Order: sequence, then structure tokens, then C-alpha cells
Amino acid sequence: MAEPVEVSIALDRYSRTRAYFDGIVKTPSWLRLKPLQVGMLTMLRDGADRHGRMLRDREFDAAETSLSSYIISRSKGLPFIATPVFPRRLFTQTQLFVSRDSPVRSAQDLAGRRVIVLTFQTTMSVVARADLQREYGVPWRSITWLSLGPEELEVGELPVTRLAAGTDPFKMLRDGHADAVVLPGFPESVMDPTGEFRRLFPDARAEARAHFARNGYMPIMHVLAMQSHVAERLPELPGVLLDLDRQAFDHARDLFNDSNYGISAFGRLEIERERVDLDADVWPRGIAANRVNLERFIDDMVEQKLIPEPLSVEGLFHPSTHDS
Repeated sequence: MAEPVEVSIALDRYSRTRAYFDGIVKTPSWLRLKPLQVGMLTMLRDGADRHGRMLRDREFDAAETSLSSYIISRSKGLPFIATPVFPRRLFTQTQLFVSRDSPVRSAQDLAGRRVIVLTFQTTMSVVARADLQREYGVPWRSITWLSLGPEELEVGELPVTRLAAGTDPFKMLRDGHADAVVLPGFPESVMDPTGEFRRLFPDARAEARAHFARNGYMPIMHVLAMQSHVAERLPELPGVLLDLDRQAFDHARDLFNDSNYGISAFGRLEIERERVDLDADVWPRGIAANRVNLERFIDDMVEQKLIPEPLSVEGLFHPSTHDS
């Protein structure tokens, strides 16, 4: 009998990916999965810089990557292909922070202001600009965009000012050198409701719920990409990864059936409340359930000059997944 083929897969450490690291997901006999805990900015067991190590260095066979940077890679004809698995989603309404005493009280107040992002092409940045324009009537070009780091992939000249390496975005907020920050993640001190920063939206949950009601989705942040040669050598792999994602999510849901699984006293109650509030699966996999989200995101990338022309949704994914 032939030895199983080893495939490395780099993922962040979420409750919804725990099954990979616990060895619970069941793979076909021909496959030996090598799951790696690799953070984006946070150092995990197997390091950090997951997106760059995949899209620039091609270190992994498959990896959770930025949706925006992955689409740029496809636009450039780089050798990657995805399966319609989306390990990370966020509402931008929960990720916009200002200083406690800021005069900025609404999204409309951001017109003509300075907003700090991780990079211009970071998926959270793309969605935040689109949300400000589409949902709140604030043209994204009316804002001065400041970035903390280099772009993941080269995309030419962009309307963003790169800040000096090591810049503390929250010191800039405190000192009045920036007016808001929108990032994929924050230190706990920033999210402390009694601290010196506050979310732009006082009731971020209500704002996010309203966004979902209008649009029907929780915005995708990350996609599961593969090196093209791996998918060519193992054409069954994209479909297998879809099934493994289902297994991992089923395991995560089982864990949260225990009312005391998480550290939140009301964790299980929050899940039940979310099901009532949203009345939908906010973590769908496959193309059909995510088409509106993806088509709109691609259009936003074109409008923001990150890609020169639209790509088809099917063109992002391996042919074996087109009926998903």
C-alpha cells in the first residue's frame, strides 16, 4: 500500500480550527494532514506571518490567507487556487476605535479625517472603506489613510501614507495625530470599555446586526488557499478540505453545547441569542452561499484600485468546488 501523501496546512488557532490540532478531523487514507498553528501578527506554536509565508514564500501546501491578498495573487496570475472555506469573518462595525474624548461620534464624522489601517490591501481595510461608503455615505477617498506596514503583495501606487516602522497607532490616537483606527485585532487594553479608547459605534452589536439584515452576510476576511501544483497533483484535495472544514465546525459547535466551555459566563446564551438575532448560518462554506459577499468584495477591490478588473467568483476556486 502506498504511503499517505503529507499536506501541510497553516491555520490560526480558533475554536473552529481546534479539531485540526487535536487530530479529530478524519482524513481519507491517502492523506496525512500536517496542521501548523501559524498566526498572522500573533506568534503561535509554528510562528507568525502566515499570509506572507504562503503568498510570498510558498512555504505551505495550503493556508488560511487574506481574501484580498489572495485575489490580488489570482489577478497577477500567481500559482495559487482556493477552496471555498472561509476561516475568519468580521464585521467592521466592531473594529473601528477612536480615543475616549474624540469629537468623532459617528461614521459620517470620519469624512476629512485620518484613519489608521494595517495596510491598504488588508481585507479589513477593504471592507471598512466599502462599508463607510456604501453603508454610511462616507466616500472612502474623503479620508486620509495611514498604514502601519508594507503591503503583502505589490499592487502599485495606492492612496495611503506609510507610517514609520514601529509607530504606535494608539499613541497617535491619544496625541490627536490620527482620528480612528480600524484593524483586524486589538490588544485587550484597547477593547477595555473603561479605558482610554472606545468603539466608534456605541452599540457595535446592533450596528453589525443591522449590517447583516441589510446584506445577508458576515463579511469574509480569510480564505483557504493552496499552491496550484499541490491541487494539480491532488485534485481531490479541495473537496476534502471542504469536508474537513465541516467536521471542524461541527466539533466546535459540539464544544459550545457545554454552557461552561468558554471563559465567558454567558457564552452559550450568546450563541443562542445570535441564532435568534441573525436567524442564519453566519459561517457558510461553498460558493453559492457566499456569492453575493464575494462579488461585492471583488467589485470593491476594483473600485479601490487593488485589481485592474473584476475576476469571476468561480475563477477564484478549484473547478471541483464550483458546484458547492
